[in-house]
Amino acid sequence: MHPDDPSDQKLTDTRPTTHPGDVASTERTIGRHRVPEPPRRPLLGSTPIRIALATGVTCCLSLVAVATARGDGDDPIRPVEPLAEAVADRAAIADERASRSLDRDLAPARILPSPTATPTPAPTVARKAPKKPVKPRRPRPVAGLDQAQMDNAKIIVDVGLDLKMPRRALVVALATAMQESNLYNLASDVLPESADYPNQGSGSDHDSLGLFQQRPSSGWGTVAELMRPSYAARAFYSALNEIPGWQDMSVTAAAQAVQISAYPDAYAQHEDRATTVAAALTA
Repeated sequence: MHPDDPSDQKLTDTRPTTHPGDVASTERTIGRHRVPEPPRRPLLGSTPIRIALATGVTCCLSLVAVATARGDGDDPIRPVEPLAEAVADRAAIADERASRSLDRDLAPARILPSPTATPTPAPTVARKAPKKPVKPRRPRPVAGLDQAQMDNAKIIVDVGLDLKMPRRALVVALATAMQESNLYNLASDVLPESADYPNQGSGSDHDSLGLFQQRPSSGWGTVAELMRPSYAARAFYSALNEIPGWQDMSVTAAAQAVQISAYPDAYAQHEDRATTVAAALTA
């Protein structure tokens, strides 16, 4: 196009006026014949800038990954990378272990029931076994008697004491039993049934039985009664009490008045021993 073309002139007039010293700028901006601009170096071509940009991108990606992995629960779909998910799981497990081992509370103390909650059963009191009856101590034999004779003598004395008989009555009864049975509880050969009861031998003088050789046929009692030493002694004392003035009689006379023996003087020989035995059993 010709430089005198009005259109060109019009365009030229509209451009800003350049300074005289800026020749290169005028040449580059006037007309079609512009001086080609030198090639510009790209902005990313600088090494420091590329390093900074790469670092920033990496940080942003890391933040995006963390934000995506820890996003709100409202988003049903979370694009979590498998590696990031595994790392997050391992971190959660480690955190959970630390919580269990370091921050856990102490186990609650076991609450024992209150003493008043359940009544304490009353202690069982062991029931004591009933005491066995204590056997009376057997008396020590005196005056040449054996234990069986001394036991029978004690029965005679105990019955007399129970009947409130005086000491002289005890001596009369002991002397009579010494003469009649030698202080043994005898059965009778004439009455075989008498052997069915406890006895210490037998005699053959009619139907005489027991310590005082009393006869059932004379009304002293039954066989069973007369074979009991305590009954025989009681029967003797009862008969003695029926003798008027027996307390003033000799031992032989008092015994004879009760027994009516064929040998009335035989009782006198036992008076001393009877006195010794009575004293030993009443001491």
